[in-house]
Amino acid sequence: MEETATQKTTLCPSARADSVDSMVFGVVGGTVAEPRVAYLKQPQPVTDELIAKASPVTPTEIFRMATPCVNHACLHFDGKDCRLAKQIAEQLPVVTEELPACSIRRDCRWWKQEGKAACMRCSQVITDIYNPSELAVTVAKLAAG
Repeated sequence: MEETATQKTTLCPSARADSVDSMVFGVVGGTVAEPRVAYLKQPQPVTDELIAKASPVTPTEIFRMATPCVNHACLHFDGKDCRLAKQIAEQLPVVTEELPACSIRRDCRWWKQEGKAACMRCSQVITDIYNPSELAVTVAKLAAG
């Protein structure tokens, strides 16, 4: 069956720039010790120009990107759920008092699976971070199975 424009796609909120149909929904700010994602009002498509502007770093060091969830093709997917979303909700500290304004929430796998617990921690998740905390390393390893 062909997907129509009215059908919803579940989005992975921690995608790479080279993923099919990637879109930027946040920009990384904050500090090196405490990075935080500022969410865009509307997701923007990933373009070659956007990727070039990120150089010399990887786009996922400065942007949070979403793409349709690939389910079984992802190392974080256990056949039913995203282990990364579960670990984020269970292991990372809450970093916001209110649900952030997020343009992908209604289609986000983390929201659908873990709800508010994932959203209250999401802004500290950086897809490519080269000086991660011990906790971030632990969460990623647990999620990878």
